[in-house]
Amino acid sequence: MHEWALAESVIKTSAEHAAREKLRCVSEVGVALGELQSIDREIFAFALAELVKSSFKDLAACKFSLLDDPAAFKCRACSAEFTLKALKRTGEEAENIHFIPEMAHTFLKCPECASPDFDITAGRGVTIKHIRGEQ
Repeated sequence: MHEWALAESVIKTSAEHAAREKLRCVSEVGVALGELQSIDREIFAFALAELVKSSFKDLAACKFSLLDDPAAFKCRACSAEFTLKALKRTGEEAENIHFIPEMAHTFLKCPECASPDFDITAGRGVTIKHIRGEQ
């Protein structure tokens, strides 16, 4: 149910940005959903719509575009870059990584050198990519 809390944060941040930039009308907010976050898109979209209707009427005409942010990694040992989709993992591993993305180091290894020492370079969290509107 963290989708509701995340949706509320996206809406509040969008409203604050609109006020700061003196936007009369926000037409679109692009939101990237990190693959490691494992957000239920349907619940997240529903939460955005309901929260806007009930608490943030200034954003009622706003379209929330949900974008994918695939997980990507870079090995610190050999500098190989790889994606989560390229790795084989079990459902249990995926769930553990979803709850605590730092757990990726426990379950994943570089496909080139088998090192568990890598950086997560993309696919974490929820990011507002753009806010469009009229001044």
